[in-house]
Amino acid sequence: MRSLIATVVITFATQIFAACTREALKSITDEFLAAQTAGQTTFPSLSSTVTYTENRKSVDIKNGILSKPMKIDHARAQHDTTQCAAFTEFIVTNTAAPYVIATQLRLDNSTKVSQIDTIWTSKGDWLFNVTGTYYWATREKWDPIPAANRDTRAVIKAAGDAYCDLFNNKSVKVPWGSPCARLEGGAYTGKGEATDRCDVGVPSGVPLVNRQYVIDEEFGTVDIIMDFGGVAGQVGADGLPDSHEFRVEGGKLRYVHTLSSCGGKACM
Repeated sequence: MRSLIATVVITFATQIFAACTREALKSITDEFLAAQTAGQTTFPSLSSTVTYTENRKSVDIKNGILSKPMKIDHARAQHDTTQCAAFTEFIVTNTAAPYVIATQLRLDNSTKVSQIDTIWTSKGDWLFNVTGTYYWATREKWDPIPAANRDTRAVIKAAGDAYCDLFNNKSVKVPWGSPCARLEGGAYTGKGEATDRCDVGVPSGVPLVNRQYVIDEEFGTVDIIMDFGGVAGQVGADGLPDSHEFRVEGGKLRYVHTLSSCGGKACM
């Protein structure tokens, strides 16, 4: 009986995500970014019962960051057809209201966006410097990886997890790439050289918990939204709302992008 139930569940899940193509996810990401540009809190693929969070807290979507019109100066998106989810990082350089924002979108079985989780940062947040962020982000190469050279989902996720685990366990072996560069707020560990490293400035004794993933094998990426210094099992209860995105090439970390919201606290 259990095997029959498992077969039914797997079959149902397969049918649900059969319509979840990369092209469909790209179209939905475009809709979302267009809505943000216009400051509209709805778009065609949005579910009427969407769950919406900003910086790990539930927010009324009508009153959230999505309601603010923004000129997006740089955006990059990743698409996870296995989970039927998408991720986008976008930068707004407007000096009056600058933002760097990371958003995960998740679809339901009718391919409507049923969950939106956003980490947004602005003036006063950890190492925030939109000029530096824009400068370095637009110079990095996040192009599709040739099919024969792509890592598996498991390898990509493990690389991101190893980096995150290191903050609370210095014995963890992280697959550092060479070169590797980390963009943290507007601070950058790289110089565009073969000797660039991102294994510097990693603190100790800090749990990175309650992780939520979007993985894109074609681009070798995983974004992890989590609580930086939080409490496991208590989402958003403590620590800093955080997004860490990783680009993995040949099983090694190539780029790391981090956003940490201070939520009005003095954490710079």
